[in-house]
Amino acid sequence: MDVRVVSGAIQESDADAIIVNLFEGVQPGGATKAVDDLLGGAMCELIEGGDFSGKAGQAAVLYPRGALPARRVIVVGLGPRDGFAADAAEAVRRAAACAIQKARELKARRVASILHGAGAGGLSVEEAAQATTEGSLLGLYTYHGQKTNEAPEALPQALELVVFNEQDVPAAGRGVSTGSAIAAGVTLARDLVNLPPNICTPAYLAQVAGQVAGEVGLRIEVLGRKQMEALKMGALLAVAQGSDTPPRFIVLEHNAERAGELDTLVLVGKGVTFDTGGYVLKPQESMGDMKTDMAGAAAVIGALRAIGALGVELHVVGLAPAADNMISGHAYRPQEVVTASNGVTIEIHSTDAEGRMLLADALVYAGRFQPAAVVDIATLTGACVTALGKGVAAGLFSAADALRERLLAAAAAAAEKLWPLPLFPEYEKSLESQTADVKNSGERTGGVGSSATFLKHFVAYPAWAHVDMAGMAFGGGDNPYVPGKGATGFGVRLLVEFVRGWARR
Repeated sequence: MDVRVVSGAIQESDADAIIVNLFEGVQPGGATKAVDDLLGGAMCELIEGGDFSGKAGQAAVLYPRGALPARRVIVVGLGPRDGFAADAAEAVRRAAACAIQKARELKARRVASILHGAGAGGLSVEEAAQATTEGSLLGLYTYHGQKTNEAPEALPQALELVVFNEQDVPAAGRGVSTGSAIAAGVTLARDLVNLPPNICTPAYLAQVAGQVAGEVGLRIEVLGRKQMEALKMGALLAVAQGSDTPPRFIVLEHNAERAGELDTLVLVGKGVTFDTGGYVLKPQESMGDMKTDMAGAAAVIGALRAIGALGVELHVVGLAPAADNMISGHAYRPQEVVTASNGVTIEIHSTDAEGRMLLADALVYAGRFQPAAVVDIATLTGACVTALGKGVAAGLFSAADALRERLLAAAAAAAEKLWPLPLFPEYEKSLESQTADVKNSGERTGGVGSSATFLKHFVAYPAWAHVDMAGMAFGGGDNPYVPGKGATGFGVRLLVEFVRGWARR
């Protein structure tokens, strides 16, 4: 869908549908009142009749019958006015998604909307335009996959964001550009995670990363097996050796040519394109979801796409180590000892603790960029889902207070929840090995903490954070702009907001 800004009055638009909004329990005001007056108070009648209250998630349709140039009026609820400003951007994203989905139901091709959240909502014009754009574009996401029937026509085809004052057009345009770039990154991540594992292989991830680099001007390097062997990435290669599908180590850089003058942030995403669990075989009921085990890598690639498109004034590196975890005569086994690229020896306690093995070598590699901060993101442990719940929040581990607070602020702004979890020294005990420096997995209890503690052995810089997004990659609950089934694209908006926030400091 094409999103653009126009100046004028919403009631003068001749679009197939126009969108206005209403707070819960509040009579129409502003542009909504102007529309209602021309409709002869039809909106007020809906409210008085109990058919519409302005509750969040509500959307009603009115037919002007010539009173307006537009064929339909969609009024969407914003929820209670009290407290709206505290989470206004998220409320706007949700309202915009509900409204545009209603327009799709009506088969509207061209839609015009006011900026939700501007004015009385407390958002600036730019912020309101960004949130309205994000919610609208993400709310229309569909995945047709490899179905042989023709995909439904993508409707609406155009969304016009109407601003009354012409001087607000540039600010609204900036918001649309930002929201569009972020939505494109999320859409890319969703598509990658939704793909079947015979298509989304490590090589395919690298191919897509190359396309992204070309589109937004990133530098890309893709390491193959021989290059990884030269770098002594024994942890990653141990996981990859059981598969006939060769691994890839993807390096994307934004502002690579300015690395010496700008702060460097490194984002690392786990890219296990299919995880059988290896010889510690996963049960049948959970293996079907294991095509999603590369969601961290997808989030990093999607985030770098948005960061490149937005031209953020930082040197940002995205690392995506990618491999399958399979069973074969070549697969690694419990009790083996392998050596990571920093020389740390690892006893394989569980072949199903494979994601941290990929991250181990990637975190070592991150050090070569002399980063101001490193953030890794991964669908790492079922223990995190047990601790925080499916679709509720991702776990956040960091001993760097300032970095942790920046990530929590980004999570609040993006409405992608993080919850701080501890890195207690006691977790080290469960990782002690008789034959190696460390085991790759601890005991069954405390698994989320011991997994993060394992990663610490490969970090040689002061500012590092680990995000365990297990439980957040697939199925979005009742959020209208996150698919209830399929990939969520979690992490893209979080990482982009984190990077943009760092650039603003």
